[in-house]
Parts: sequence; C-alpha cells; structure tokens
Amino acid sequence: MYFKIINQDTNTVLFSRARKANTFFKRLFGLMFKKNISEQEALVFYNAPSIHTFFMRFAIDIIFLDNDMRIIRICEGLKPFRVVFCKGVFCTIECLSGTVSVNKAKEGNVIKIEKANL
Repeated sequence: MYFKIINQDTNTVLFSRARKANTFFKRLFGLMFKKNISEQEALVFYNAPSIHTFFMRFAIDIIFLDNDMRIIRICEGLKPFRVVFCKGVFCTIECLSGTVSVNKAKEGNVIKIEKANL
C-alpha cells in the first residue's frame, strides 16, 4: 500500500509513493541494500527517534516529525554508515538525498500522510 505525504503549509505533495515501515523486518532493513529510490518514494517510520544508514548505497534526507506531525528537524544528505538522532520524534521520513530541498519542506511545516490512490 502506498501513501501520499503532503506539506499542509504549502499544499504540495512531497512524496506520492511512500510506504510505511510497520513490521519488524521493514523497520530493520528500511532502505538497506537498495540500489536507489525515486524522488517520489519515501519510507515512513513511527516511534523511530534514531536512523542509521548502515549498508546503504546512497545518501538520504531525513525528516523528523513530532506528535502534531510538525517538522522538528531535517537532516539532508546523510551518507551511508552514519547515525542521526532527534529527541521528541513521533514519525520519521526517509527519502532520496536532495528531495527535501527540491520540495521546499522546512522546519515548522505540518505534514499529512494519507492513502494514495494508485
């Protein structure tokens, strides 16, 4: 199942093909071992205040959201074999490096995740 991630402040779709990492193995592997993802793809984690890029083949951007789905931190261009942590996180979004700046997402923006009609 795919989801759309929408920036409610700008009323723009950030990602049209997001998936939720909602099982043990999806959370464990995330984007590891993938060769690449498209600019429209993202992976959503709930209750994941830390993200690692071990065994990844490409850099990613990370968006950390609080309980109100407000962006509290953005990490751009996180290279493979790194770890990043953010306090007070409810939801975390991983996407292709460079996508956050292209979509003009900023700290303080409110994000909405809804089912995509593909």
